[in-house]
Amino acid sequence: MSSTTSNRSSQAIVIGAGFSGIAAATELASKGVDVVVLERHNHPGGRARVFQEAGFTFDMGPSWYWMPDVFEAYFEKFGSHVNEELDLVRLDPSYKVWFTGESLDVPAAFESMQVAFESMEKGAGQRLADFMAEAKIKYDIGMSEFVWKPAHNVLEFADWKTVKQATHLSLFTSFSKHARRYFTDPRLLQIIEFPVLFLGAKPEKTPALYSLMNYADTMLGTWYPMGGMHEIVRALVRVAERNGVQFHYEQDVASIDANHGKVSGVTLRDGTKWKAETIIAAADYHHVEQHLLPAAFRRYDATYWDNRVMSPSSLLFYVGVDIRVPQLKHHNLFFDTPFGPHASTIYDEPAWPEDPLFYISAPSKTDSGVAPEGHENLFFLIPLAPGLSEEEGQREFYFNHLCDRLESHIGLDIRPHIVFKRSYAHAEFQEDYRAFKGNAYGLANTLKQTAFWKPKMKSKLPGLFFTGQLTTPGPGVPPSLISGEVAGREAKSWLEVGK
Repeated sequence: MSSTTSNRSSQAIVIGAGFSGIAAATELASKGVDVVVLERHNHPGGRARVFQEAGFTFDMGPSWYWMPDVFEAYFEKFGSHVNEELDLVRLDPSYKVWFTGESLDVPAAFESMQVAFESMEKGAGQRLADFMAEAKIKYDIGMSEFVWKPAHNVLEFADWKTVKQATHLSLFTSFSKHARRYFTDPRLLQIIEFPVLFLGAKPEKTPALYSLMNYADTMLGTWYPMGGMHEIVRALVRVAERNGVQFHYEQDVASIDANHGKVSGVTLRDGTKWKAETIIAAADYHHVEQHLLPAAFRRYDATYWDNRVMSPSSLLFYVGVDIRVPQLKHHNLFFDTPFGPHASTIYDEPAWPEDPLFYISAPSKTDSGVAPEGHENLFFLIPLAPGLSEEEGQREFYFNHLCDRLESHIGLDIRPHIVFKRSYAHAEFQEDYRAFKGNAYGLANTLKQTAFWKPKMKSKLPGLFFTGQLTTPGPGVPPSLISGEVAGREAKSWLEVGK
């Protein structure tokens, strides 16, 4: 829907219809606030877009459904139930890990996972139980308390209950050191450390707090919504609209406007003006603050942003083949080369890697509807340093490298069977999402970029708030939903008392 008048108004405006934006709008609308979402594209979802080609349905972004309790609580809060909105399947195995010369199907049942760990390292089965018991404490504290704080300042964390809980969170121990207290086998360490790769930093630089991700992965399970990850977006929009949210697409915000020292609305690139009493920016934080805000209200400068440690970008390939690939599972992690050299090209000296780790999702293993009969839907991902420049032919070089590696494991060259292929990397992340340095996952979750050390949710411009993966609590689909809810709560408070 496009605007047809030059001046419009709403009590609240949300910029961007990604996960956090939809959640923020729904939070406000559920409390009686008149709210509209202005989305630059002609569809909702942000990075969780979808496209169809040659009979295939490709999710373009997130592919892991973790932390099901967050989704359950979200839908219940806003008057629905996750099972009414999504057809969820728990994956078993949760994923497959490919090492040099061997592979492991990681089972969904914890007891079976203990057996697999014990077979690879004596005593590791019981130590896995100990590791998960400790991770559960972090998950319960982190997900019930810490992630729901807007993190405006350190005083939010200064009450006795929070300080006492923080002693259980291992904030000042690295994840790498923590994992090695339990396991020594390199293969087990790769399995344990893999979830934190999504957090955008080396295990040596990631706080041990994030073993809570292992609890989410192993104990709460890896799930898949039939129809694809974009089904989550459709469900969120349905719930939002039932709560009164209005979505306006193809609305490209050019500036955030201020009047008498507080936010007053936005101006679109076509000249249309929207007035509002409060605004939540769910677009890229850097883009909004550095390009849409008047300079006087920018909290951060270019030097600040250049010094941020960003999570990786990615080189993605969406591939359809006219055969089935029986050796693959739904999720496949290729740890058949050392991560150290690859990690250095991401975090230490940014460069294109020589021999990268990679990931393949094959959702057609679970969902026959995402590929024609007898075909396979494949999604390839290589984590890369953000901000890399690209040379002609580089994408094809890496695709052939991945295909060669895959062939060495399964004995099949998929290239003659490709009926569709599309690539996506830094340039597209910047163009489609205005993502700072073409990042895919936001800020890295290092200690100095955790909680109140992240870019602030509250803008220097009164009445403007930020949400999404560059602010509290951090990257990932469930954290983005939580971020939206918290930002919506803060904006509602502003409407009641702040302004």
